Amino acid sequence: MAASPLAETRPADTAPVARIIVTKVFVRGLKVEAQIGVYDHEHGRAQPLVVDVELDVAASHCERLGDTVNYEMVGEAARAIVAGGHIDLVETFAERLALACFDDSRVTRARVRVEKPLALAPHAAAAGVEITAVRA
Repeated sequence: MAASPLAETRPADTAPVARIIVTKVFVRGLKVEAQIGVYDHEHGRAQPLVVDVELDVAASHCERLGDTVNYEMVGEAARAIVAGGHIDLVETFAERLALACFDDSRVTRARVRVEKPLALAPHAAAAGVEITAVRA
């Protein structure tokens, strides 16, 4: 195994210059079509959601994909949730997505923001929720 570049530039008996305490994995602007909403006109049709997710991951010195959380998992989880059928509230979608992110034991915190761009159109660009969940 090759030494890190930092190790090569300092004497072996000195402490590391820095220690990674958290890695943030994020996905911004993920678009999914969901059957979501409590109003009659929202039932039976899909509407767009825009999702941002930020995960705190207990990982450091990542050299391979297996060393960290693959952010493709976020999109897969979001698509699986909407494939499950109608959801009344964006809060419910956000909570389900956060919980899905905790399937990877290295995730210690999940921030999920869900926007419904059509919710208040044309008067607002979007409405939605943001939740933060921490591993219990």
